Amino acid sequence: MTAIANAKVLIVATDRFEESELFGPRESLLDAGATVVLASDTTDPILATVHDEPGKTIKPDMLIADVDPADYDALILPGGVGNPDKLRMDEAAVGIVRAFHAAGKPVAAICHGPWLLVEADVLRGRTATAWPSIRTDLRNAGATVIDQEVVVDGNLITSRKPDDVPAFNKAVIAAIQAA
Repeated sequence: MTAIANAKVLIVATDRFEESELFGPRESLLDAGATVVLASDTTDPILATVHDEPGKTIKPDMLIADVDPADYDALILPGGVGNPDKLRMDEAAVGIVRAFHAAGKPVAAICHGPWLLVEADVLRGRTATAWPSIRTDLRNAGATVIDQEVVVDGNLITSRKPDDVPAFNKAVIAAIQAA
């Protein structure tokens, strides 16, 4: 069991992430005492969206290319439409998802974030949820898709939308503590 205060959590995101889906889990984990590191494809500030409108910015701590998945206990993949759409074309980002999954570490994706799970081919035979418009992508990747605020299937945690962030946060913290 990992004490949340000893946990080191990686968030991978780029421009056009959904603001509440990055800041919500980040704040929840920091408040619980975890160390949270944000990796991106740039070290310049990245821009959030709030339902497709510009939101806050945040400065990443490091580049995706410099991440060693062995250094972290869990991975969070926020949604937003543009963020995961760009990252699923980034071989290093997809490799991080595969590495966390292969190690059995918690991998949590919300809204459009599960696009990275599709690209990493980690959904076959698993149960998941996501934003309604990408659920067919999850099914085509081999997942059983259900519509509920949070779905935990082994090390995979998925949620549908910004309103699900509180349940998503609880599930992420519980998975880290159980690991």
